[in-house]
Amino acid sequence: MRDLLDGAVGERMELKAYYADFEEKFWATTEPGFWKLERQQFFKEPDLESWQAFAKGDWQESLRIIEAGRPAMIDYYRKVEERGFVTRRVRVVEQPIIPYLQWELQILRMRDQYGGSVRIVDGEQVADFEHDAPLPEIYTLGTTVMYQAVYDDDGVLESARRFVDRDLVARCQRFIQNLYEIGQPLEPFFAEHVAVLPPPRQP
Repeated sequence: MRDLLDGAVGERMELKAYYADFEEKFWATTEPGFWKLERQQFFKEPDLESWQAFAKGDWQESLRIIEAGRPAMIDYYRKVEERGFVTRRVRVVEQPIIPYLQWELQILRMRDQYGGSVRIVDGEQVADFEHDAPLPEIYTLGTTVMYQAVYDDDGVLESARRFVDRDLVARCQRFIQNLYEIGQPLEPFFAEHVAVLPPPRQP
């Protein structure tokens, strides 16, 4: 398969500009909605209190913080529904599930429960698209804009790239949607593979 982005590099954005741009365009999203592909297996999220607790090895505190965010999550997806669009996410999960993903899937499960539908695919299901490089971390808003998250070597978000070529955005959106359609709904996956795991241990 050719490079999913077809050689496009987009416009590099510093985080402050990216956050403002994304916020504005997210809440103006039209059909086919918001579609996100998450491929990388490990990130660091130092801005999130629940990740900080997780990184310190305090699993129960991390879960408590996630649970405390439930009202905000409900309000967020109520607002999405009022704006009249949907959010869909594909998460690639390789086995065995590493501690970071065990943590992230707790949050994704809550998203899934309130309208942010998540489907799981495994590494084998994307292998044919990764002969040259892993799939990028991308998300589309309607058919007008797409972002690619750019991470440093430690897995911390350092910048983003914005793409506005409508043909590219539409093609990538359909690619994510196709993966979504073959993916497993998060809830049964979580019950079988995540809920049974012991609390993760940090190395």
